[in-house]
Amino acid sequence: QVQLVESGGGLVQAGGSLKLSCAASGRTFSMYHMGWFRQAPGKERMFVAAMSASGGSIYYADFVKGRFTISRDNAKNTVYLQMNSLKPEDTAVYYCAADLFTSRPTTNKGEYDYWGQGTQVTVSS
Repeated sequence: QVQLVESGGGLVQAGGSLKLSCAASGRTFSMYHMGWFRQAPGKERMFVAAMSASGGSIYYADFVKGRFTISRDNAKNTVYLQMNSLKPEDTAVYYCAADLFTSRPTTNKGEYDYWGQGTQVTVSS
């Protein structure tokens, strides 16, 4: 079992920044890949970013490239999502997820095994 708890969401003006954190517990954090997804009202949950267990491989959705940065601190069992130049369309609930079994990070939400409860990010125009 893996427990994931997100934090850091909130209300920010367009052009602002937020940093999300996701604290993991229950299994050896450095052995699994981590991803961030988001879900806006009435829409499907979408891939945002993923990082391999070692941190050596990173993937981003096209719509966040150059604005968002995923990172992890395996000593603190935490993955982060730094979000800069936020836009109103970034408004969503953001979820972190753990992928324990695939050989490389994936953008497919169906491959993730554990999910956090989500944290709301609201960007005002």
